[in-house]
Amino acid sequence: MGMSGKSLLVGVSGGIAAYKSAELVRSLVKCGASVQVVMTRNATHFITPLTLQVLSEQPVCLDLFDLEAESQIGHIQAARAAELIVVAPATANIIAKMAAGIADDYLTTAILAATAPVLVCPAMNVKMFEHPATQRNLGTLKDLGYHVLDPDVGSMACKEEGAGRLADLSKIMEKIQTLLTTPSLAGLKVLISAGPTWEPFDPVRFITNPSSGKMGFALARVAARRAAEVHLVTGPVSLAPPSEVTLHRVVTAREMQHQIEELAAHMDVIIMSAAVGDYRPSQTAPQKVKKIEGRQEVVLEKNPDILLSLGRARKDSKCRVLVGFAAETENLLENAREKLEKKNLDFIVANNLTQRGSGFATDTNQVKILERSGKILELPFMTKEEVAERIWDHVELFLEAKTP
Repeated sequence: MGMSGKSLLVGVSGGIAAYKSAELVRSLVKCGASVQVVMTRNATHFITPLTLQVLSEQPVCLDLFDLEAESQIGHIQAARAAELIVVAPATANIIAKMAAGIADDYLTTAILAATAPVLVCPAMNVKMFEHPATQRNLGTLKDLGYHVLDPDVGSMACKEEGAGRLADLSKIMEKIQTLLTTPSLAGLKVLISAGPTWEPFDPVRFITNPSSGKMGFALARVAARRAAEVHLVTGPVSLAPPSEVTLHRVVTAREMQHQIEELAAHMDVIIMSAAVGDYRPSQTAPQKVKKIEGRQEVVLEKNPDILLSLGRARKDSKCRVLVGFAAETENLLENAREKLEKKNLDFIVANNLTQRGSGFATDTNQVKILERSGKILELPFMTKEEVAERIWDHVELFLEAKTP
């Protein structure tokens, strides 16, 4: 997750969702972050300081008048040491105090003394969340520069339904990662393709491949963290959409071509990681084809080569970097280099599908990045998100080289 060595302050206020802070702290520490937990008195009624102390591996800050901890003005030190402050859960009470600038306990005092960004994760009863005072206070926090992560909608401990559930842990972690990431792609529009395509020959059968879309979705997540405007065109996948990304769902190769052509002319960077089907049935039956005796034949015809078209159209678009993928089972470098040249790419990402843990439907990959200059960068075995980080690092190098 790229949080190694980062210092975070996690503030826990007194709501039923306080128990979820334990998993948040655990996840942050697991990602390599140093976590200082600060609790309100009310929070201790829902989860013990000892639990969070064990998980964070640091004493929990609670008493603003602790003679030992405050001998060096500990609340100021805690506030200054943090690169990011996360208040989760943030109750209506703590939100009101923050909006008013009240500092009457350890958490509110540390927040007021902080210079780091503050992420507020509201959690409360739906009526409390919808109350005009709470909405006004959240608006005030946004005006003051605080980051507010909207709560989830669903069933609550009070048996009511609506907005007010603490945002899912994955959303909080993603927002934290974004706030800790340098916005190096700010102002750029990027287009990423992902997943397989389905080419039907009747309403219930189709030709496809095992692509899961994980690589493309990882590329989209990383680009969004770096503050790019991200458009993700994806074939049928079962992945949750990345946050802060505009998602375009398609099914067939021709649908993908149409969607990408609509977007491509306005993009600064295009990365084609989708496994687009090379062929489709020449005819699609309107009803399910029934089983018959003997052999049944399907005639195939070529699908459009989207990447080739993009390469040819570069002179008429604003695209500054065009990247393709080559998934091969033999002659990896030769085939990737041929595709690189033929399709007018800046660089190509090549991976060997026969290598275990690399390629389709895995969380890991081992790739080689080939440039037109002949330079080859061989990356070690890593997660697809780590591969995405390295690919975007490479894109940024190309953008720098092309900047006058």
